[in-house]
Amino acid sequence: MLVDGGYDVIDHGADHFDTNDDYPDFIIPAAQAVAMDMGSMGIILGGSGQGEAMAANRIPRVRAAVYHGGDVAIIRATREHNDANVLSIGARFVSQQEAQQAVQLFLTTPFSGDERHVRRIAKF
Repeated sequence: MLVDGGYDVIDHGADHFDTNDDYPDFIIPAAQAVAMDMGSMGIILGGSGQGEAMAANRIPRVRAAVYHGGDVAIIRATREHNDANVLSIGARFVSQQEAQQAVQLFLTTPFSGDERHVRRIAKF
């Protein structure tokens, strides 16, 4: 979907299934790549999306938000207000169609740039 949409995609995920894989081994390099490329965005996937977001948020300049279904207005708000640059999707809780809708909204919603949001982000 992303490649077809004209996005440049770098996949930091596993290239085969291994029951012993640990998500930080994939999430941290993805988050580091976003942090090093100002203006880039990341999409990370996990069972709940929570641990993945926690791992990503340990990287300076990464602001990962979790989506695990429901109202997509939260995605719009986290982009407009928090300038989130990573979307963590809880794959156990969303369908492929919901995930695609969430990703599209995340990638196309701009940061508002409002002074109060800029000020708050600068504090962390």
